[in-house]
Amino acid sequence: MSEPAASLSPARRAWLRFRRNRLGYWSLVVFCALVLVSLGAELVSNDRPLVVRYEGQTYFPMLRDYPETTFGGDFATPADYLDPYVRQRITTGGNWALYTLNPYGADTLNYFAKAPNPSGPSRENWLGTDDRGRDLLAQLIYGFRVSVLFGLALTAVGVALGILAGAIQGFFGGKTDLAFQRFIEIWGSMPELYLLIIFSAIFAPSIALLLILLSLFGWMGLSDYVRAEFLRNRQLDYVKAARALGVTNGQIMWRHILPNSMVPVVTFLPFRMSAAILALTSLDFLGLGVPPGTPSLGELLSQGKNNIDAWWISIFTFAVLVVTLLLLTFMGDALRDALDPRKADR
Repeated sequence: MSEPAASLSPARRAWLRFRRNRLGYWSLVVFCALVLVSLGAELVSNDRPLVVRYEGQTYFPMLRDYPETTFGGDFATPADYLDPYVRQRITTGGNWALYTLNPYGADTLNYFAKAPNPSGPSRENWLGTDDRGRDLLAQLIYGFRVSVLFGLALTAVGVALGILAGAIQGFFGGKTDLAFQRFIEIWGSMPELYLLIIFSAIFAPSIALLLILLSLFGWMGLSDYVRAEFLRNRQLDYVKAARALGVTNGQIMWRHILPNSMVPVVTFLPFRMSAAILALTSLDFLGLGVPPGTPSLGELLSQGKNNIDAWWISIFTFAVLVVTLLLLTFMGDALRDALDPRKADR
């Protein structure tokens, strides 16, 4: 028998409401599976075999560079495992090699391709290649990982700054709130895109610099919701009782008011992550994002724009981006309904 609703904790009831939203729940499952695959991208898409068994010896090319002479080649340079000669040496005569599912890395150039670049989907490159000869499937896997990790980092920093600013405004109110509001109005009027262009011209492009610049502006939207929650909750009886008992302002804020003000924060997490991924993609499309050579969905969209005939670049990249944003949106809708106190348990 199931537990009665009255005996369940608020978190447990919220989770059950979230699971009842099948679209949001399965979006979470699919998104987590995609993230796990991308985190282990080297085990899924790599131009080096996982294990090579050659003449009684076992080699692990993913962990160490081996010269071509190790496998009977003529050169002391690192072995190219896409070279038909090297591949024949390590897969014949009792030798064997265990390749990844997609035998191409993020920056692998297939010099032995039969068709000119960009080439369409084929048995060698399932989703085709870009205009540099890189495998599109590998680019999408690694680019998805970069986008998700950047989105998580930007969301975490923005949430931390937004909670801190909103909590201070809402708890102290008065002149402190007024001063913060005027600062936010001035800071929010800064031309963010122009600043990105200026800093990208001064400093070498990097993910860390991009994260810092976007974090400077990404906290303001969330701080308004946290401020409103603190303004409401600071007048409740449990806060007045804590003051009467001599509890410090810091303890009241972080141990009493903040746990009861987290609903808007948690609800907006998937939407903020969607915005972060879309911002990175847009900046990469404009050439203001990650450093050159880094796998990027925005850079692939730019290639698709420059190579109209190579329809596979635009179609598959756009599909990955749309599916990612849809999954996050469905998760956000389900999370919002789960945390809505007006939703009655069945």
